[in-house]
Amino acid sequence: MSGIQAETEPAAPRSRSAALPVEIARLSKAYGGMKAIDDVSLAIAPGEFVTLLGPSGSGKTTLLMAIAGFVRPSAGSIMVGGSEIVRVAPHLRDIGVVFQNYALFPHMTVAGNIAYPLRLRRVPRAEIAKRVAAALDLVQLPGLGERRIDQISGGQRQRVALARALVFEPRILLMDEPLSALDKRLREEMQIEIRRLHQRLGTTTIAVTHDQREAITMSDRVAILHRGRMMQFDTPRTIYERPVSRFVAEFIGESCFLPVEVANGKACYAGQPLLLPAAPLKGGRQFLLLRPERFDILAEGDVAAGINRFRGRVAQIVYQGESVLLSVDLAAGDRIQARLPNRRLMGALPAEGESVTLGLHAEDTLLLPAEAA
Repeated sequence: MSGIQAETEPAAPRSRSAALPVEIARLSKAYGGMKAIDDVSLAIAPGEFVTLLGPSGSGKTTLLMAIAGFVRPSAGSIMVGGSEIVRVAPHLRDIGVVFQNYALFPHMTVAGNIAYPLRLRRVPRAEIAKRVAAALDLVQLPGLGERRIDQISGGQRQRVALARALVFEPRILLMDEPLSALDKRLREEMQIEIRRLHQRLGTTTIAVTHDQREAITMSDRVAILHRGRMMQFDTPRTIYERPVSRFVAEFIGESCFLPVEVANGKACYAGQPLLLPAAPLKGGRQFLLLRPERFDILAEGDVAAGINRFRGRVAQIVYQGESVLLSVDLAAGDRIQARLPNRRLMGALPAEGESVTLGLHAEDTLLLPAEAA
């Protein structure tokens, strides 16, 4: 982020051309016999916002700390702007880091915390004052520079940590679970705020989270890790709508699965042929991915074309505010779920124990290979 302006002017956006690409090739990190990162490769474009997403123990934080320089990989390469940085000291990598606990200095003021990386770089005092004021404006905390850290809220501390990471104009920003300490409402507000800042500044950004909604909201692309390995790296929409494995489908969004047999280019569940957007490429046992929000309740005698029908009995109804979650037991013994917006129901919700037919459009019918499950 170049050209932070004087105190009375907004910070100028960083040119996308000034941001740096990050290329990770076959990176591994072993602790004894356990591989925290196992042969991971990914290429991040200049100015891109990428989130590393996965459950606890997936290797996402280890990968982030390897990029920051706090973890030395066992094998592989990390290239930033075409230069290898695996052996470069952390403070020489020109990387801003926002830690999970913010790592703010409690004995310093807000301004003192933000100024710290500039003092380390021996920036002149007058320039420090200008940059700190501009950074406070950037994160919408003008006038709070003289407050102590214990005098500001959790959301404000998060903004201070972000300002401190950005004030020395890094070309790469790393964030390790930056919103985990915030309550749900504030966390959702800060997701939008961080996305706004990224779009304005154009800094190459890599974040770590276990929160799927956070990753989808903020990211250009999401890298899903599991047991140290890369499972899928793509846009949030592609990962949600076209997951490559059952693990990814279960981790991103709500999902149910039905066993399906595929033969002669046709797929059947419990002997019922399924309408698909394209013919299956392989035969044998597969899984039908069902997203609960894609279902509709069909009226008796509905004969609309292009819809797969699943008839069953309502086992449970759970009211969840803006939506209602139905659990439906099918005749073959499987249980599926349908999430229906309240406004769409208009009093037509079946009672528990009643029969119901759920409809799923052919274009929303996705098969996952059993070997990828």
